[in-house]
Amino acid sequence: MAKDDDIYEGEGREAELEDDEITPEEEGFMEGAHDDGQGAKCRKCGRLLLRNVVEKEIKGEICRFCSDKCAESYNKRK
Repeated sequence: MAKDDDIYEGEGREAELEDDEITPEEEGFMEGAHDDGQGAKCRKCGRLLLRNVVEKEIKGEICRFCSDKCAESYNKRK
């Protein structure tokens, strides 16, 4: 990996993964840590997403929710 590449950016993580410098789990963790972990909260209610995560594509964007109820409610608002 080049000295200027940031492993917390997409290309840097991918390069480290391809070079077997990090595991797929570590790559996923770093992706979640990017942008201060904002992807780890329910888009509707703000609860932390720990186990059961509902993913829905809404207007071309992947959104994560803590339940189907939150996903449906959010989708109706949009």
